Amino acid sequence: MALQTHLFPYGADNYGLLIHCEKKGITACVDAGDEEATNYALRETGWKLSHIFITHHHSDHTAALSSLKKSHNAKVIGPFLDSAVSDLYDLRVDDNDDFMFGEHRVKVIATPGHTLDMVNFYFTSEDFVCTGDTLFVLGCGRLFEGTAEQMWKSLEKLLKLSDQTVIYCSHEYTIANAKFAMSVDPKNTALRARSDAIQELRDNNLPSIPSRIDLEKATNPFLRVGDSAIREHLGMRSATNEEVFAELRKRKDNF
Repeated sequence: MALQTHLFPYGADNYGLLIHCEKKGITACVDAGDEEATNYALRETGWKLSHIFITHHHSDHTAALSSLKKSHNAKVIGPFLDSAVSDLYDLRVDDNDDFMFGEHRVKVIATPGHTLDMVNFYFTSEDFVCTGDTLFVLGCGRLFEGTAEQMWKSLEKLLKLSDQTVIYCSHEYTIANAKFAMSVDPKNTALRARSDAIQELRDNNLPSIPSRIDLEKATNPFLRVGDSAIREHLGMRSATNEEVFAELRKRKDNF
């Protein structure tokens, strides 16, 4: 039986995600940034929280971890590296680890860059991935702890997933990301069409998430560092992929 998902907003631009296995009667929440919003989503769905998956230690993803763990007696699965909240983890996971969520296999993909402890959760049989603050719709995470080289290698891991892999990320940054993408990839007709479609979604207060790997490959400049038009626009025709990525990330930081 397939898993069910429920995306819910909290804070200024965060998303949480409930993942429910009806057969086993278990529910995971990806990250734990807001207790009230999480409990409201659980009441909406009628699901009982049993697990919390933590992508990284930033407070907008962990502020409610202690309270949610205690009130729901939830098992917490989080990154292997130590952090301010890692004492709350019941299971620590690292790159290429896997674990079972009911009858569903979850593969862990370590994606350092935004933070050093960032991990993504890939549900192999359902072919969807929770990317936290690594890969966004039309964007990627800012480099707070890691390097551009680390982040590019992390994105390369996600590029190896199938084109049909569904992407759940943790922020609604898409309108700003689209504006930047158009500034460095202005001749991309697929990007222009997608930007218009996303604007319509947001005008109707609908999320731009989830996305898919193939859509990001076609329109997300941070995954298109080998594209000749982007390289021409940047004046970096002979640069390495890492150098192009670093330049894009620097430009986005100052956009």
